[in-house]
Amino acid sequence: MDEKAIQQIKQRYGIVGNYEGLNRSIDIAIQVAPTELSVLIYGESGVGKEVLPRVIHDNSTRKHNKYFAINCGSLPEGTIDSELFGHKKGSFTGALDDREGYFGVANNGTLFLDEVGELPLATQARLLRVLETGEYIRVGESEVRKTNVRIVAATNVNMQKAIREGKFREDLYYRLNTIPISMPPLRERGRDIELLFRKFAYDISEKYHIEPVRLTDNARALLLKYKWPGNIRQLRNLVEQISVISQEREITADILKSYGVTDDSLGETGLVLHGTNRDLHSTPEAHSYEKERDMLFQLLSSIGKEVKDLKELVHSNMENLHNTQQENYRVFDEEPQPMSAPLSYPHSQVIPSSQPYIMNEQGYAASSRMAYNRNNIQDVDIETIEEAPMSNKELMKKNIIESLRRNNGNRKKTARELDISERTLYRKIKDYGLDI
Repeated sequence: MDEKAIQQIKQRYGIVGNYEGLNRSIDIAIQVAPTELSVLIYGESGVGKEVLPRVIHDNSTRKHNKYFAINCGSLPEGTIDSELFGHKKGSFTGALDDREGYFGVANNGTLFLDEVGELPLATQARLLRVLETGEYIRVGESEVRKTNVRIVAATNVNMQKAIREGKFREDLYYRLNTIPISMPPLRERGRDIELLFRKFAYDISEKYHIEPVRLTDNARALLLKYKWPGNIRQLRNLVEQISVISQEREITADILKSYGVTDDSLGETGLVLHGTNRDLHSTPEAHSYEKERDMLFQLLSSIGKEVKDLKELVHSNMENLHNTQQENYRVFDEEPQPMSAPLSYPHSQVIPSSQPYIMNEQGYAASSRMAYNRNNIQDVDIETIEEAPMSNKELMKKNIIESLRRNNGNRKKTARELDISERTLYRKIKDYGLDI
């Protein structure tokens, strides 16, 4: 590793920091620059991936030719082929003139394709052909054109996962990934965070003619513990906010916390997480918002299952309660069986029954005027109707006849009074041959 060359590159492009991973990335860029190999730069959003393509171009044999940086994620899918490869007049609505795309204009130069993972699959096929043969066709024409363009691409997505999901062509990935370069996330760069904070503070100070902000010791420690999901871009925005809004020029940890900087080394229970978060973000490929989305879906699914189980439990308990009540006050549609022994209940107690008749002390049939509810059983008087025993069938027939007369032949009211279903009442009337 040529330390002198690396320091010269840092000074020329304003790169701040001494982290070993950063120096390694710059060294690879310097070594690959004189070649014609394709380069794929990995890194999370905001880590500064756009610096390395410029370093590669400026140190290559193409440095006197054109350099274009294209954000593939910002190009509309309907016009992206036209932007990259050009189009012929009249090939689509709005194509008022012939146009040379970036591959035509940047001939013998360098194209930096940022967010290359966002390219549509059809455009990926066109790009693969250009990389392999140097040939492309403008939209709306059949003439094959030639170009000599070097491609440097960058991505912040997990390419292997995108390939598995069919979102990125595997052959194009291997064609672009000839020389991979990884840009480290800010949270891994240690003391570089403080150096960057100081640089941004002085830049703001010179631009707006204000006193630069300074960090206390506890504020420095907090910056190192924070995970910086937005990386260098987030740090720059934070320094700009504090420099302009804060009345204090000496920034403490409490002030940083008021701007959203937290101690991410502590879990929800306040215990130090030994490497858990670091393992999650150890490589650019490991950090994925899709992974966080999947975790959220799993959580929602788990909550939904628990709610479903709770509803089933409540429903089951309600059914059990209903069945218990029905057992206590159930209606016997069938004819009761003769009792094998006389009952000996005291007259002051009445057993709840849905039947319109009970047995007296001698086991004889008797009518009852029972006034009770589910929570309270009242005493009733028992009036003996017959001295001689009656069969259950005769007793049922007699009760039906009397009830029908009381209700003027209304079978619905009769069934309700006898606590039997209308269907059972109809069947009994037919069985007993009652012509009412």
